[in-house]
Amino acid sequence: MSITDKNKIVIIGAGNVGEAVCYTLMVRRQASEIVLVDINEERAEGSALDIVHGTAFFHQVKVRHGSYEACANAQIILLAAGVARKPGQTRLDLAKTNISITRDIAHRIMKYAKNPILVVVSNPVDVLTYVVQQETGLPANRVIGSGTSLDTARFRQMIGEACGVDVSNVSAYILGEHGDSQVPVWSSATVAGEPVDAFYRAQKGQELDHAGIADRTKNAGGVVIKLKGATFYGVAMSTSRIVEAICEDENSVLPVAHVLGAEFGPLQNVAISLPCVINRDGVARVVHPLMNEAEAQALARSAETLRSFMDQALAQ
Repeated sequence: MSITDKNKIVIIGAGNVGEAVCYTLMVRRQASEIVLVDINEERAEGSALDIVHGTAFFHQVKVRHGSYEACANAQIILLAAGVARKPGQTRLDLAKTNISITRDIAHRIMKYAKNPILVVVSNPVDVLTYVVQQETGLPANRVIGSGTSLDTARFRQMIGEACGVDVSNVSAYILGEHGDSQVPVWSSATVAGEPVDAFYRAQKGQELDHAGIADRTKNAGGVVIKLKGATFYGVAMSTSRIVEAICEDENSVLPVAHVLGAEFGPLQNVAISLPCVINRDGVARVVHPLMNEAEAQALARSAETLRSFMDQALAQ
């Protein structure tokens, strides 16, 4: 990928996720300059130095730590800041804490940035995407949540593994909430252009275990956290893919979250993941996926679940 001077990226949050995102963007040469910003300035400086020491092995990318002033001429600003869930802390309490942090970050960004594209990675990502769009006043298409992009990658990987094919031959989506109410869309899933169930049946002589794959997809992040304490490589790679689609003006279709308008009926006024065409302007348009009635109803329930949780999290 070619580097242009306009591809300056600022990452807010130099923890495990922010650092992994920075490293991935550098290795893939997706920016001319990457700036790490963190309330812990020493952490941001240390992360930047650790990564920049390896740039001699690659084409040069400027990596440094900085302040919010770096947002002034950034093309993309990634939000990876927030606190991890503490023992005994409820999901709702964690959301309220990270909402407070994110509101402050949003105002600090907009003090310097003019019309950036913001990509939200911090959790709960759907709620925080909504908060960032509301607090910044940016058009909804310029505030993107990573949403179910990683869930979809996990889903495709598991389908490919079950079918014995490379994951690049699988087309399938996880939509809705990045969480327990996510919706696996089986009705339009394909392998090499053939409906996935027909493909699997022809290869294996039996039915594909929908429930098992969907359950493993939903719980995949929890499994990684249990084994190693955190997830950051997968989300870094999925974030890198979103950045690539923006910087290269690809018009690629990716399952990401942004705040939906009234035309989406029961999905309106929440940041929920649908297949979106992504280019240099952010979300260019939404692609309405083929779903059966049960999947459409599940998607509406997912939006309502998210809306209810968001109302509680935003309540003072």
